[in-house]
Amino acid sequence: MIGLISATAAGAAARDRLAAAWPDRTRVYEGSVPDAVRAAFAECERLVCFLATGAVVRLVAPLLRDKASDPGVVCVDEGGRFAVSLVGGHGGGANELARAVAEVLGAEPVVTTATDAAGLPGLDTLGLPVEGEVAAVSRALLDGAAVALRAEVSWPLPPLPVTGEGPYTLRVTDRLVEPGEREAVLRPPTLVVGVGASRGAPVDEVLDLVEGALREAGLSEASLAELATVDAKAGEPGIVEAARRLGVPLVTYTAGELARVEVPNPSEAPLAAVGTPSVAEAAALVGGGELLVPKRKSAGRPATATCAVVRRPGRGRLAVVGLGPGARDLLTPRAKDELRRASVLVGLDQYVDQIRDLLRPGTRVLESGLGAEEERARTAVAEARRGQAVALIGSGDAGVYAMASPALAEASDDIDVIGVPGVTAALAAGAILGAPLGHDHVSISLSDLHTPWEVIERRVRAAAEADIVVTFYNPRSRGRDWQLPKALAILAGHRDPATPVGVVRNASRPDESSRLTTLAALDPATVDMMTVVTVGNTATREIAGRMVTPRGYRWQEETR
Repeated sequence: MIGLISATAAGAAARDRLAAAWPDRTRVYEGSVPDAVRAAFAECERLVCFLATGAVVRLVAPLLRDKASDPGVVCVDEGGRFAVSLVGGHGGGANELARAVAEVLGAEPVVTTATDAAGLPGLDTLGLPVEGEVAAVSRALLDGAAVALRAEVSWPLPPLPVTGEGPYTLRVTDRLVEPGEREAVLRPPTLVVGVGASRGAPVDEVLDLVEGALREAGLSEASLAELATVDAKAGEPGIVEAARRLGVPLVTYTAGELARVEVPNPSEAPLAAVGTPSVAEAAALVGGGELLVPKRKSAGRPATATCAVVRRPGRGRLAVVGLGPGARDLLTPRAKDELRRASVLVGLDQYVDQIRDLLRPGTRVLESGLGAEEERARTAVAEARRGQAVALIGSGDAGVYAMASPALAEASDDIDVIGVPGVTAALAAGAILGAPLGHDHVSISLSDLHTPWEVIERRVRAAAEADIVVTFYNPRSRGRDWQLPKALAILAGHRDPATPVGVVRNASRPDESSRLTTLAALDPATVDMMTVVTVGNTATREIAGRMVTPRGYRWQEETR
């Protein structure tokens, strides 16, 4: 919950705007400001104070205890011009909150945390447990000092300016090790513990077994990702409570799924009880990985629980990112986040140039020219399979005539794939023209590079006969100048010559141009590959210089 505190009418007005935008996330504290701050500090994860920074400093200073547990505090000035991350930038989430508040209020976020200001990811913001000399290693990264990366396990990390050797070390491991001098240790969640238990197995016995197995194998409990078992034990109190105390999810599989997993130590007992020859080892191994601790039994007499420990390989991450039509303000916040998260960027050179300034220092850029789409898709998937965090970029929406389909055709289930939507050229052009896509519409590419013209022509004819608004992508190039006239002729056989047609070139870019014409008057020679052509249906009209397709056909009936 986010506590909101204000002292003046102007502050209350901005406070109420934020509360209206986030009704389920905020709580307004009224009354005495000092009392409100104390109450919110004790009850909320974060605070937004519509007060002067000096006043807030004096109010929260006596309340501060530990940066790991104190709430993040953001200050907003009386004019609503700035949202200042004051306390708890990373641990308390104040940096992220300041940016979110600024977006709602139209203010400027002010973040002074050194790593954020330098464009580096903070080691405590990676979503992984981190310990050791975190501040010293972070400072070394900021100062450009040599920081060695010791990755004992593979895990997709954002770009970090690390080297092979150096006086400082960033260690990525799931081993139970003490951080050395000038060393920070990141612990990724690579370990899965499979658990089997008899009915009524005590939670302490299950917990002692799991913790002992990890400890004796020299593995860190901080890298435990989940407990896994058969679904027949999904409600077993001892297992459920052990997962709760360990702070990890309990994942279950059917007996049939577990029976298909090859294990070194099958047994008749679980086969008779739940229908699979292995629970602990099979549940740990069902997702693949290296068996570090074979099945072992608990210390009870008789033993009521078994467990096994597996290290799963870190899964690479491929984000397929749509950049929109070109304008920076049409690039979504989610796309920006993914670009900054990626340690490897793959894309067409001209698209890379559009967003190069958004990349973090150290991002590896793999760019290529026109016509290498499949090569870029293969490269991106291969990098993800090496355990990297990869962003594969395309214009518009990555799933519309762009990189998502070739990438997903290459990818299998051994990597995580995230799709990031973008504003398409058809939508950008439609907004410029008016509302041509107000009813059913279709996008058709006229490029026969990958699709035979016979197929394209059949689709154009179907759209014409169905009276659907059509947006043509890739309408005309120097070596391909006859397809657009042919497509327009097909449409003309079903639509009036006066049907509105919108032509937009370089939508949303500095040299954007647009015009509204008709099906009969459009000169295909004025169209190129940077142009989107939208042809209306029989209901589409020009109104005050804008192209409008009504949502229904009542308008058409009334104007006959």
